[in-house]
Amino acid sequence: MPNLKWSFSALLAVLLLGQAVVAQAQLPDFTELVEEAAPAVVNISTRQKIPERVAGAGELAIPDLEGLPPIFREFFERNIPRVPPAPNGGRQREAQSLGSGFIISADGYVLTNNHVVAGADEIIVRLPDRSELEAKLIGADPRSDVALLKIEGSNLPTVRLGKSEDLKVGEWVLAIGSPFGFDHSVTAGIVSAKGRSLPNESYVPFIQTDVAINPGNSGGPLFNLAGEVVGINSQIFTRSGGFMGLSFAIPMSVALDVAEQLKAEGKVSRGWLGVVIQEVNKDLAESFGLDKPAGALVAQVLEGGPAAKGGLQVGDVILSIDGAPIVMSGDLPHLVGRLKPGSTAELDVVRDGSRKKLKLTIGALPEDGEALAGATLPGVERSSNRLGVKVVELTAEQKKSLDLQGGVVISEVLEGPAALIGLRPGDVITHLNNQAIDSAKTFTQVAQELPKNRSVSMRVLRQGRASFITFKLAE
Repeated sequence: MPNLKWSFSALLAVLLLGQAVVAQAQLPDFTELVEEAAPAVVNISTRQKIPERVAGAGELAIPDLEGLPPIFREFFERNIPRVPPAPNGGRQREAQSLGSGFIISADGYVLTNNHVVAGADEIIVRLPDRSELEAKLIGADPRSDVALLKIEGSNLPTVRLGKSEDLKVGEWVLAIGSPFGFDHSVTAGIVSAKGRSLPNESYVPFIQTDVAINPGNSGGPLFNLAGEVVGINSQIFTRSGGFMGLSFAIPMSVALDVAEQLKAEGKVSRGWLGVVIQEVNKDLAESFGLDKPAGALVAQVLEGGPAAKGGLQVGDVILSIDGAPIVMSGDLPHLVGRLKPGSTAELDVVRDGSRKKLKLTIGALPEDGEALAGATLPGVERSSNRLGVKVVELTAEQKKSLDLQGGVVISEVLEGPAALIGLRPGDVITHLNNQAIDSAKTFTQVAQELPKNRSVSMRVLRQGRASFITFKLAE
């Protein structure tokens, strides 16, 4: 009997050991990938001199944000850490930032995030051998958060570039970067989702992963198991300021297209329809005769824009463009953005319960980012940057459709309080600090006179629903 017990225990141990060996064999081995790819991953540091009188102006006090919808924040805090003000009454102080990047050509072209190098007076690239080179900014594109740098050198180590469109959800991926300044840190995970649209990031179909990404990883490469770069790590979703299991990367197909345009022309051209769209929910789908909630509902057609000239109408539901399906409304902007201005696109739309096809000529997205500002829209006003938004006045047609006497519509959200409290392009502001807003001029005046360190209310209309939000401006 004791022998039988011993035999059973031994058999169980062998089985457990076998399972462990099988499980280990199924996990990927990243060692060769890291050895091959790491030499082309670089650390990027920047320096920027800021007039002391500007520092802190218009900053938002964090209190009063509780209860607001969570927003996606850039995980890399610009201008952090900050050096204290210069002694003896100095008028400038130096801000520093830290991020990552990777070399894509042997002659020294480097890709990173725009927000890593934005506003920098000096950009330093540190190679794995700890040598440091000053980099030249070839061009940057805030809309995609991609920047192209150039360092002097030859026969530099380079990464291999892959096709982000071939990625599959559940596939293993790996990141190399400098989180919190720890050079060449390696983290791994899987692709959680593809084609994610994030607030204020309409032109990038992000790759979502559960790879641990933290401040300093920004601009670093995301690799597939073949050792090919398939994305640029750009953002995380966080409530704590650190990694919480949701990270987002710019697809390499988008980044390379941007880099090629920056290298050739110094700027990026994108397609534009000239429409304001909204999500199609279950009730809207039923009212428009759709089998299921899908597509982008056209809430506004800008007069004189490409959509208006091509016959698109308010109430049309766009189901596809050039054969690419529009599942969520957020799919449309980045699909249109990748089309060349002047090209012809075919739209599959539902109008009055019937499907029809429209062909129209794609326009060029305005360089200043005011996608709502059509040729006939009046009064573009920029706030004093205490709120950080650009607004345009409502047209007579908009006022009628929204049943409003006044108000302004946000055309662009800049850095500042507006971005932090979740305002978006397309939001309509009707009241600010308990004052009715009847024009862009009134909005700017009221914004300039907002009190500090006191709760301020704002009435916002979004997709037909009005709500009041509050915030504070710091001194």
